Amino acid sequence: MAIMVELFGEVADDYDGIRPGYPTALADTILAYHGGPPARLVEVGAGTGLATALLRDLVHPAGPSSPAAAGTVPARVTCVEPDARMAAVLAARFPDVEVVVARFEQWSPPPAGVPLLACALAWHWLDPATRNRRAHDALTPGGTLAVFAHRYDYVDPAQSAAIRAAFESVDPVPHHDRPEDWFHADILGSGLFTDVRSSALRRPVPLTTAQYQRLVGTFSPQLRRPPRQRERVLAAVEAAVDGFGGTVTLDLRTTLVLARRPA
Repeated sequence: MAIMVELFGEVADDYDGIRPGYPTALADTILAYHGGPPARLVEVGAGTGLATALLRDLVHPAGPSSPAAAGTVPARVTCVEPDARMAAVLAARFPDVEVVVARFEQWSPPPAGVPLLACALAWHWLDPATRNRRAHDALTPGGTLAVFAHRYDYVDPAQSAAIRAAFESVDPVPHHDRPEDWFHADILGSGLFTDVRSSALRRPVPLTTAQYQRLVGTFSPQLRRPPRQRERVLAAVEAAVDGFGGTVTLDLRTTLVLARRPA
């Protein structure tokens, strides 16, 4: 049976087309914490590259190179992604990025480590028993770990209640969300990192009924449902959003946690 992180490939194009990207302010915060551009960066659980678009610009610009040297210089940005379908979209978007199709638990970091390891909206998919140790060991001494994720809420409390009721009318099984900054406690609690910091950004994201249905179709609870139940969920949220004039406004909350491997 496919593991859950390998089921997102079923909706790779929708995932890439409708999932919100990340604010540029995140890049500024990561650079300031790290102390400038890193020479190399690895992104874990990169998906279709929604965060890669931001992260690849953090790295030192590539210097001049000759065709003869091609393949002899390590990639400045490496993306590790377990689903080959997601990785294919990523590789097509960013041909200058090295894409490794593997789970984080199977990937071998370079012997000297990397100065910056990032993970966007995928920390919860990594093995909780080993993710902090693996991240620590993949970093150079003094290297930076950057973990960030979105939390989807709604600007209008009435919309929030109506959409929650729409989901529950079809699937009454409760889906409990972790606290927004749960991975701050996870990383800090590992005892492996120093200078662990957390910051948050929020922004409104308006979506039409069709856009919101497309977004819902990329969520893991929806992908876990059988096909007929998926259809009923989409019909229920369609009715809910149409009831508000055909637009829902997300309160998109992005949390960034930064930590350092001791030098």
